[in-house]
Amino acid sequence: MSATAARRRPAASGPDSRPAPRRRPPRGRSRRPVRRPYRRAVVRRRLIAIMIMLVVTAVVCTVWFTPALGVREVEVRGAVHLTGDQVREAAAVEPGTPLVRVDVHAVDARVRELPRVAGVHVERLLPGTLRLTVDERDPVAMIISPDGAHLVDATAKDYATVTSPPSGLPELRVGPDALAAAVGVITQLPEALRREVLIVTADTPSDVRVTLSAGREARWGSSADTPRKAAVLEVLMTRKGTVFDVSSPELPTVS
Repeated sequence: MSATAARRRPAASGPDSRPAPRRRPPRGRSRRPVRRPYRRAVVRRRLIAIMIMLVVTAVVCTVWFTPALGVREVEVRGAVHLTGDQVREAAAVEPGTPLVRVDVHAVDARVRELPRVAGVHVERLLPGTLRLTVDERDPVAMIISPDGAHLVDATAKDYATVTSPPSGLPELRVGPDALAAAVGVITQLPEALRREVLIVTADTPSDVRVTLSAGREARWGSSADTPRKAAVLEVLMTRKGTVFDVSSPELPTVS
């Protein structure tokens, strides 16, 4: 029998003629090429996470605990009668204090303690400026006393005393309980009528009297319904008379 015929002859059947099982490659050799890149990626991710944490920690420490971003300047805006130094002294912000740690609410409260300050807006401006925008009180009337002219604002607050009475402000001659009512009348008057007011007198909140220019007087009563009373008074002032009673705007009188 030739060698070719021997190769073509089918294998013998029987219990001992089963094909040999295929050998699997060793597990260690097949997994090594997969594990190494995976481990390298994990190590890289961990290193990146650690670096990010270190950077964030450094930034937080720099911002919160060092003077690198500390207060270098306290800028004051809006002050007219107050000086910038007066506002800065009231704010009491220590130079070098980390800007993010400045308690803006506490600064606001301290600056508002200045009698002339009606309000203040506190801003943090990087890298190291704290800006204070001040809103000063505006006088609407004055109280003349031996120590000078006391300025009163629209909230009926006596906030400052000056030596010479300012021109154009009406004088208040009122009792302590009637101060708010008298100021309430003044602030609700139209601008043209307000310029005519010289003196506001009141012993109680319900008996406000307004002395006008040219020897005229308006009996106002309480501060209630002031806009309507003012409109009625403007009509009455076109008539002859010196005393205008608008305490009851439905039944005004002229005498």
